[in-house]
Amino acid sequence: MSRFKLVFSEAVRSIGANLSTSIAATMTVLIGMFLLGLFIALGTWVVSWSDHVKSELQIRVIFLDDVTPKQVNKVGAYLGADSQISEYHFVSRAEALKDMEKRYPNYTKNVASNPFPASFEVTPADANSLKEISADLRAQKFAGVEVVKDGQKLSKRILSVARVIELVFLIAVVVLLGASVLLIANTIRLSIFSRRREIEVMKLVGATNWFVRGPFMLEGLLCGLGGALAAVVLLMLGKEAVLPAIIPTDYTSPDVQAWSFSLIALMLILIGLAVGALGSGMTLRRFLKV
Repeated sequence: MSRFKLVFSEAVRSIGANLSTSIAATMTVLIGMFLLGLFIALGTWVVSWSDHVKSELQIRVIFLDDVTPKQVNKVGAYLGADSQISEYHFVSRAEALKDMEKRYPNYTKNVASNPFPASFEVTPADANSLKEISADLRAQKFAGVEVVKDGQKLSKRILSVARVIELVFLIAVVVLLGASVLLIANTIRLSIFSRRREIEVMKLVGATNWFVRGPFMLEGLLCGLGGALAAVVLLMLGKEAVLPAIIPTDYTSPDVQAWSFSLIALMLILIGLAVGALGSGMTLRRFLKV
């Protein structure tokens, strides 16, 4: 306990003696964690949106007007036995007309007869298997089925965009983390460089590497924690003041959501601590070789 008090007091003394570099390190973490928090929130929302869009990709098995219930049941039995299909729903001609009347009342109010066919709306368990499922359905050549539609061009475009979004999100997070570590390492290097003689003397009188490293790593931890907490406060203010002006308050979508703010805040604090410790630890290596 006494050793920890000594390390803590040394870290606080170092921060006070090198206030400008300590502020610079804290601001570096603040900027890095603020950008990282913004990108995590935006990135997880976009990924959630892409997953939502992929979940809405469907295959339509459209029947002829003279299809019999027996033929419809046969197609339904095949769909129910396919493990690649998460759900399927039969839409009668009356239901199809009613749905179109809700969506496009101006185009359907003067319709003399029902022009819409009955169909099965099929949702794949995995959007990537949509093309394979539709090909299998066509190969069955069911009696009473007019056509199987899967919107291949649209689905292919959506899936490719979703893959690009996920890749860009991953690369950006890695780049931001790497940049934050390097920036705080360079900032703390200034503090350590100004005390290199003190470190050399401590090593020459028998101080262990961990005894020398402790105050500096704790200093890095404190700078990382301070910067991360400040970034969380700024993000909270932005969430309360700026976000409602960008996204209308009546906009809600239960299926499209970013990670919760509390989870992002906890991640930023932990990452800020790790970045501060790692940055100071990397910098101390060369000065401990005495």
